[in-house]
Amino acid sequence: MPIDRVPGVILAGGLATRMGGGDKALLPLGGQTLLDRVIARLAPQVTGLALNANGDPRRFAGWGLPVLPDPLPGHPGPLAGVLAGLDWAAGQGAEAIVTVAADTPFFPPDLVARLCAASAGQVHPLVLAATPREGGAETRSMTAGLIRHPTFGLWPVALRDDLRAALAAGLKKVVLWTDPHGGRTAVFAAAPFDPFFNVNTPEDLARAEALL
Repeated sequence: MPIDRVPGVILAGGLATRMGGGDKALLPLGGQTLLDRVIARLAPQVTGLALNANGDPRRFAGWGLPVLPDPLPGHPGPLAGVLAGLDWAAGQGAEAIVTVAADTPFFPPDLVARLCAASAGQVHPLVLAATPREGGAETRSMTAGLIRHPTFGLWPVALRDDLRAALAAGLKKVVLWTDPHGGRTAVFAAAPFDPFFNVNTPEDLARAEALL
């Protein structure tokens, strides 16, 4: 998959219940918002950016990004944000998108290049980021010694209607959709810390400040 034609979508459609609600993307970290830091890290890697978020889009007006709500009601999970991004990208004439989470400020600066490289030979580029099991959060999906990070992936526009049907049927778990479609992994080092560490709680935000 050529890396010079892939737009990026920042997933910020969650409810942030462990943070007490609200927009985690707007939390301050080292004098900037989490969203600022995610945009700064992703923008050089992609051809364009959009933000998946629900509710009033005007609260993100200062960033000048397209704001894409979930296409299904009830906050069905990150796959709904992926679908919103795929529908947007289809209108841009793109073949695929890369997604990142809005609460993960330290993801790799070569994320897109390595996801695209891992898709070589796939009819439909579909790759999730992963780290070795020892370096990641135990709550994430684990297979074959790896921890997959399902909000960080390369997704094919061509399968968006398949994903829409799966979501309408009640599917929520990302890997239950990616695995049957031949999804691959791109493995990133988890030292000196997991680059996919995300801010879920006030304690996580304090840790992120320390990591800066």
